Amino acid sequence: MKTTLRTDITVEDICRGFVYNEYEGKGLFGLSGKLVIQPEYQRNYIYADGKRDVAVIDSILKGYPLGLIYFTKVADDKFEVLDGQQRITSFGRFVTGKFAITDASGIPRYFSGLASDMQEKILKTSLTIYICEGTESEIKEWFKTINIAGIPLNEQELSNAIHSGPFVTRAKEEFSNSQNANIQKWSAYISGSVLRQDYLRTALLWVSRGNVDDYMSRHRYDDNIAELKAYFTSVIDWVSSVFVDVESEMRGLPWGELYEKYHKSSYDPQTVSRKLRELYADFYVKDKRGIYEYILGGCVDSKLLNIRMFDEPTKKSVYAKQTEAARKDGISNCPLCAVGHDGNKTRIWKLSEMDADHVTAWSCGGETDSRNCQMLCKTHNRAKGNR
Repeated sequence: MKTTLRTDITVEDICRGFVYNEYEGKGLFGLSGKLVIQPEYQRNYIYADGKRDVAVIDSILKGYPLGLIYFTKVADDKFEVLDGQQRITSFGRFVTGKFAITDASGIPRYFSGLASDMQEKILKTSLTIYICEGTESEIKEWFKTINIAGIPLNEQELSNAIHSGPFVTRAKEEFSNSQNANIQKWSAYISGSVLRQDYLRTALLWVSRGNVDDYMSRHRYDDNIAELKAYFTSVIDWVSSVFVDVESEMRGLPWGELYEKYHKSSYDPQTVSRKLRELYADFYVKDKRGIYEYILGGCVDSKLLNIRMFDEPTKKSVYAKQTEAARKDGISNCPLCAVGHDGNKTRIWKLSEMDADHVTAWSCGGETDSRNCQMLCKTHNRAKGNR
């Protein structure tokens, strides 16, 4: 790959013809239309938080170095930003009046309200830019390498870079657009940031059954995302129809996997709702997130709920009572050993050799207190748990 150093390009040059799309949340063009600021392999603009974007402008005014910026040459006098689009978009947005900085008196100042010498200092700041020329694979590899520092690319941002093309363009328009009216509904079931590609990652994980890069590679040059949208919508519609109550624990659950496993089963939403409220109110249920698969699976696998176990004082108290009674009767202090026919029929087990067990199983309504506790030898308890 060939690189050429340029130090003659200023902030003013970059901002000439700067275009920022508020709807898509990205810088589009600059350098009098010669520069594509956010090609498809780039992440969304994430500096618009009143901190990082302001820090870029503060750095210019204080004379701090802005760091290296890399462009790729795509044609004669045509370039794309390879690295530095967050910084470029920040000073482009500032110069075009999209946000303000705070002066020494605590007063917000837009670019148009700055003193002329401060405006001049910003506009005349020279940038250190390397112009890179090479094959697509060379450019993509270099892109990954230089993005190890700073705010690193996450897994999906890297996948977007590797598989850039019409499919990524359409997919980002749908799932990486913070202005999409569906985001609020989706946020009940998906965790993460729209701009950091977490919603797109989730949609791709669902439709690809976990093989995201394989799916993106096969569809890289597709001009539509019909399958991706249809599958994603099917999962969301299924979840929202089965669980009419929306709880915070639903966010980030593997709904795609649960859809594949359970969507062919029928559920009564009102019955599901009653069971959900009952389990949420149950003191013994430690894992609220596990409630959803527990219900979908027919309320059978109580391991999903991480039921609160008997505490140590309860175990010691029950052990003492069982052992005292067993010694009087000349039988084992494990009730199941006592009714057996082997050598353990009269064995007195140590506390460390026994486990606490629900007499009436929790799943059948048994509570986790001393009245429903019995101590069993570890062999019998584990055999009982495997049934």
